[in-house]
Amino acid sequence: MLKTRILTALVLLPLMLAALFLFPASAWAGFSWLIILLALWEYSRMTGLQGALRWGYLAATSAFAAISWQQGWQMPLAAHVLSLLFWLLVMPLWLARRWTVKTPLLACLLGWVLMLPAWYGFLEWRPQADASHALTLLAVMGLVWVADVAAYFSGKAFGKRKLAPSISPGKSWEGVYGALVGVAVYVVIVSRLGWISVGLPVWALVLLALPLTAVSVCGDLLESWFKRASGIKDSSKLLPGHGGVYDRIDSLIAVLAVSNALRVLGGL
Repeated sequence: MLKTRILTALVLLPLMLAALFLFPASAWAGFSWLIILLALWEYSRMTGLQGALRWGYLAATSAFAAISWQQGWQMPLAAHVLSLLFWLLVMPLWLARRWTVKTPLLACLLGWVLMLPAWYGFLEWRPQADASHALTLLAVMGLVWVADVAAYFSGKAFGKRKLAPSISPGKSWEGVYGALVGVAVYVVIVSRLGWISVGLPVWALVLLALPLTAVSVCGDLLESWFKRASGIKDSSKLLPGHGGVYDRIDSLIAVLAVSNALRVLGGL
């Protein structure tokens, strides 16, 4: 299992980095939409969309994405506000009350709230194929990876108090604290390296990164709850040793949406 995970990662990571740094804007838009579309397909399975409804939903959403790219649309300010409200207010309530998706309409609307802001985050953090924008987006993505790794090792070493035992028994508060420390150190390093081009001092970047770390953890928990509510272990079997695409980008979906909203609303 570990060998399979490593081999899959050795294929996916160079592909992602090549796309991030080398693809022109149009190819990057298509590549990033493929990632989001696969996650949306897995989400639709978990929330009970079936048959023609599922495929029509995926086709209509892809058509919207294509038109959006062709017309040069960006997320409006109101949509950014709604995305922030979802991730900062609705999502914690969703986890606390363990809501389930009971109707196809709610499943469709929630899928758009989750996935479309993340896709726009991919595009708007990296609007053109240059190293500066690619490094900034890589720094945002790296925050998620660092939080995940730091939480895993600190949880293994010190974990005693369960974070959400009924949703994800392996996560602990000690893991969250480790993630916060790891991300704070990471942000200082990448800021010194010049990866983050948003014009904020290091202390402000660290202060912004800490709530993003919490959002990252909760994004993971939300997808875990979707899986538990639907009675499945992995979102799919697309990635050998890793499960599905949504399994791998659940935290990134949240962080992309929130970080991009903060960037836009803050005029950065």
